[in-house]
Amino acid sequence: MADYQVKVIEVKNVTHNVHSFTVEKPEGFSFNPGQATDLSILKDNWKDEKRPFTFTSIPENPTLEFTIKSYTDHDGVTNQLTQVKPGDIFEISDAWGAIEYKGEGVFLAGGAGITPFISIFRALYLAGKIGSNRLFFSNKTTADIILKEEFEEMLGYNFFNIISSEQVDGYAHGRITRDFLQKHIEDFSQPFYVCGPDSFTTSILEALQELGAKPDTLVFEK
Repeated sequence: MADYQVKVIEVKNVTHNVHSFTVEKPEGFSFNPGQATDLSILKDNWKDEKRPFTFTSIPENPTLEFTIKSYTDHDGVTNQLTQVKPGDIFEISDAWGAIEYKGEGVFLAGGAGITPFISIFRALYLAGKIGSNRLFFSNKTTADIILKEEFEEMLGYNFFNIISSEQVDGYAHGRITRDFLQKHIEDFSQPFYVCGPDSFTTSILEALQELGAKPDTLVFEK
């Protein structure tokens, strides 16, 4: 795969530990909503520390955007990203990834696993094709919910938040379990889009198949 050097144009706070990075888009560069790239920071000793991050802009935009959660408990790439400023340079690869839109269905996201779905929903919303898609978004606290207002605007009553570490009026409490899925979903023949930490993805995929979902309806990063 080719590598491209792109300048950071803008950095914004999204939540207490999530930032969006708008960067230059190389001429002729393309990706599909849901895809990712291998990204590194071109400074100090970080050039070879490539990590996968999802594009959160739509393909038609003249720039690229990434929405990234930073883990500051150790000095890794996402911690270094908290120091990035406009004018800094990223190196990115060609787009790759197995998550792509295959029709109306149910999206299940855990924490930063929401990122592949951001571009998908933005593209559908812009095209007037949100339809009956539903999003179940699991987080520890309400402060962790990424782009809450935007998802409310795009999805309305089809946006559901599940909070595990606090009890808040108006929010489901707990985790997305087999019982939760059985309670909230009637049709297990539709597409299911799953992304989150490995343990989240594994448990959700197992539960969905136990409830009758077929392997070819499950969309996730393999």
